Amino acid sequence: MGQLVAVVEKPSTVAGVVRFEANRNLTGMGHEHFVNGDEVVGVKPSAELARRLFETGRVAGVHVFGNQITVDLAKGFDADGLGDVVRDLYQYWKPGMAPPAFEDLVVEDEAPAAVPSTSGGGDTALSEAAKRVPAELLERSRLAREKWKANNPG
Repeated sequence: MGQLVAVVEKPSTVAGVVRFEANRNLTGMGHEHFVNGDEVVGVKPSAELARRLFETGRVAGVHVFGNQITVDLAKGFDADGLGDVVRDLYQYWKPGMAPPAFEDLVVEDEAPAAVPSTSGGGDTALSEAAKRVPAELLERSRLAREKWKANNPG
């Protein structure tokens, strides 16, 4: 399942560099550069693509701008199979793979901490609506309300 990315390998005038042109924009309007050996941080498509290309062991660097992917090959390697890595970027399920069970995907939420309700009575019980709000947001709202009351007496 997922969608294949249409990829065209473009020739480069520089030895050891290969360019790919995809039918999807991977970076928006910005340039992103990744070097093998540096930690690739983030969840953007360009970061995931760089991680997957580095995992092949054949790539020294990746530069992504929009739908253009420029790959600096490691010494002694060619670009065979790298187009498939780009093509499978959005392929999250392949034939022969067992899909995960629902229980594996569900994360049990911790019970929210008791935060004073907005009713003004100081009651620590949460309303039904407040139970759906993360505890840290309720606490931030409470602190902001206290600060406002301190600055606006009466």
